[in-house]
Amino acid sequence: MTPLPEPPGAGSVAPDAAALPALRRRITTVLIASQMLGGLANATGIALAAVLAAEISGSQALSGLASAAMVAGPALLAMPLAALMTRRGRRPGLVLAYLLGAAGAVVVVTGAVLDSFPLLLSGMAVFGAGSLGNLQARYAAADLAEPARRARAISTVVWATTIGAVLGPNIAAPAGHSVTRFGIPAAAGPFVWAAGVFLLSAALVGVLLRPDPLLTARALDGSAAHSATARSLRAEVRAVRQSPRARLALITVAVSHTAMVSIMSMTPVALTRHGADIQLIGLVISVHIAGMYAFSPVMGWLADRLGRLSVIGLAAGLLCCAALLAGTAGTSHGQTMAGLFLLGLGWSAGLVSGSALLTDSVPGPARAAVQGLCDLTMNVAAGLGGLTAGLIVARSGYGWLNAAGASLLLPMAGLALFTSRRHGRGETPRTTATD
Repeated sequence: MTPLPEPPGAGSVAPDAAALPALRRRITTVLIASQMLGGLANATGIALAAVLAAEISGSQALSGLASAAMVAGPALLAMPLAALMTRRGRRPGLVLAYLLGAAGAVVVVTGAVLDSFPLLLSGMAVFGAGSLGNLQARYAAADLAEPARRARAISTVVWATTIGAVLGPNIAAPAGHSVTRFGIPAAAGPFVWAAGVFLLSAALVGVLLRPDPLLTARALDGSAAHSATARSLRAEVRAVRQSPRARLALITVAVSHTAMVSIMSMTPVALTRHGADIQLIGLVISVHIAGMYAFSPVMGWLADRLGRLSVIGLAAGLLCCAALLAGTAGTSHGQTMAGLFLLGLGWSAGLVSGSALLTDSVPGPARAAVQGLCDLTMNVAAGLGGLTAGLIVARSGYGWLNAAGASLLLPMAGLALFTSRRHGRGETPRTTATD
């Protein structure tokens, strides 16, 4: 049975300094394991989401609503989940996210069996909470990390998603075959398996993520007494506005995610128009996913060694190069693949450096809620970007979509340069205590 959420302040006794390294390693190990499971569940379900939506709706045009619902769900849930974490800690918030992911998967399967498209979309929106749990886990890794190693802690948890993200699509077919005997459509099979994996992830976090990293970090810096009360959205916006680096961090994460989602989502369409088959499209997307996750520890190391702002500049450069390569590839599928790899690499640099800078830039009591605001912003922006991307490709072409994506990056790069000159390069203090 999943443990009940902790009351404010529970489990928030500051550990002895000598015990901190072992505690950090144990918390990171649990988060890595949950990230692998969460990534597997997400990738398994997403693999055939559009196919299932097309089957139930009877319309190829409506299949894109599946991905839109999966983006809308995390956007709607980001702030309530952050409010729960602000009051109760990371553990109950992550457990709830994974349980919602499992519940959403069950609703998706029910909608498929009943041939109900609205029910299917509702389930996919709730299913997206599982991906939100994976996103929030990166911040849990930073709670107890030394400031000088915070980006590496975030990147290690992001890297763990690689295993699930690569394995998930490959088990979609056996998952589908395993449920047809029960009258469940094969395309809904991955969601049956995803529900079980999300439940396992929730149990893992609920039992082993102790003591709660956020509550422990507050006990270490003495802010526990100021963190139990709920914070309003207006208060989080004010906290970001008061810090130039926090503003840059939020913009970096949102813009990097929007550029990546917009270009990536329309790349299969562009490849199809230039004669690529499904196998080649799958290979291109796999290379892109490898760029997103496999090299995140490198980005974390660079962000800690060279500074957050330097890696934000690197993210802008990589994403611009990706847009140039993909947008001018035409029939050169190898060039498109190279562009998508750089697109994933640039996203990784932006997510890791932006998340670390955001954590550095706001006071401890506000962190969980401001991090929730960041995930809300990135999901809303990516949802709008994905919708706009289709219109741009339909009217002007894939090349113009990449040009539009690159244009989003120029203000981000300019703001990073201005912040660097005005407020310093953005390195964290070389201390060993949680700040």
